[in-house]
Amino acid sequence: MFRRVAIFIYGVAAYGVGFSALLYTIAFIGGYGAPTQLDDPSASLSAAQTIVAVLVNLGLVLLFGLQHSGMARPAFKRWWTQYVPTEAERSTYLVATGAALAVMFAFWQPIGGVVWSIDSTPIRYGLHAAYFAGWAIVFLASFLIDHFDLFGLPQVWLCLRGKPYQHVPFCTPMLYSHLRHPIYAGVLLASWSAPSMGPSRLLFALAMTAYVLKAIRWEERDLVAHLGERYTAYQSRVAMLLPRFGQLGRSESEAQRRKAG
Repeated sequence: MFRRVAIFIYGVAAYGVGFSALLYTIAFIGGYGAPTQLDDPSASLSAAQTIVAVLVNLGLVLLFGLQHSGMARPAFKRWWTQYVPTEAERSTYLVATGAALAVMFAFWQPIGGVVWSIDSTPIRYGLHAAYFAGWAIVFLASFLIDHFDLFGLPQVWLCLRGKPYQHVPFCTPMLYSHLRHPIYAGVLLASWSAPSMGPSRLLFALAMTAYVLKAIRWEERDLVAHLGERYTAYQSRVAMLLPRFGQLGRSESEAQRRKAG
């Protein structure tokens, strides 16, 4: 019983770590009051310092990418759960993600200067809105496929009750019927929606775009291996990151026909 209680407490704490890291990430990227931020227009670096800053920042994104995608691979999970309780695997993943993000927050090197700065007030407001819309898509997409399962809470709750955990079945609700990866799409929308874009944020946006494209390849390879033709059919039918507007129209028409029928 003590083991089950300990795993449950650990899982709840891990949820707090993961959710707090996500909230700090929103403030960090957008420059909304976080103690550390991506950009600092007043920073003045020499050429050598700029090169070092670029290499450090790329290394930080690489560290996050290796952790975030590497630990999610089935082969790693099979090895990792020899040492970590299966019920706490997702919670440990969240703690590791929080640690990788904390390292990024602490050691990110702002590079001074401005790549672009938009003066039009309506456009600036629109880009701020797009930034938060990106994160709203992330949250909505996570809840559509069970936010709490993604953050490991059902696993530790069922462990506490002594009941087996059942994986969430593959499904394509709402956003997932139009985009295969709405969470990644939301992150990219937020990364690029900047009324004022400095070199640091541009570097981050480019690096995150490269990471997302690579991460999707890894994830879809595993999904095809696990789901087979069911997922390959989904790939052929649904766009990856940008909706196919013709497809949206067809989906709406089909929905109306089903309702009429």
